[in-house]
Amino acid sequence: MQDKENSSEVNVVVYCASSAHIEDVYFDAAKQLGKILAKNNITCVTGAGSQGLMGAVNDSVLENGGKVKGIIPQFMIDSGWCHSQLTELVVTESMHERKSLMAKQSDAAIALPGGFGTLEELAEILTWKQLGLYKNPIIILNINGYYDPLLEMFNKMIEEKFLHHNYSKMWQVVDSPDEVIDCLQNFEAWQPSFNKYDKKEL
Repeated sequence: MQDKENSSEVNVVVYCASSAHIEDVYFDAAKQLGKILAKNNITCVTGAGSQGLMGAVNDSVLENGGKVKGIIPQFMIDSGWCHSQLTELVVTESMHERKSLMAKQSDAAIALPGGFGTLEELAEILTWKQLGLYKNPIIILNINGYYDPLLEMFNKMIEEKFLHHNYSKMWQVVDSPDEVIDCLQNFEAWQPSFNKYDKKEL
């Protein structure tokens, strides 16, 4: 994992669902992931929510002695969406600023199952990696085969030549949280050939 400037801390951003109306298998995975991050002294960066898988990850990290940095726009705080016991809270003016900070302050990204918001975050961080704006590990936690259709779509993109086959190296897929640490410690360095844009800022 890349070290951020002036910091030796390891921060991992977790993208996941805010819905509470989902199967227990997903909550179990979120709780296990939170425990693993805490036990490995990895700061968890999330969207600061208190519900769904995001709330479960946040609670698990904190319950196991870890740290959570939440990044959230003010309108979500005003709507009562924010977790009240996070280690650190960063308030932004917009969703765009929120997502940029979450990525910029992370050494890796993990996607648990989720809806439109999670899908958008995953697609954006993959796009940034494709462009060389983000070179850190991106891990798709394919709990209960949730991401199988999306991974098939990725393969279709490559087969139809909308993506170069080398781009399949941008992400890693695991089936359980227990595999995450190994992925973080053993990932293939990303060396994009695409260099049209300035890569200093996200």
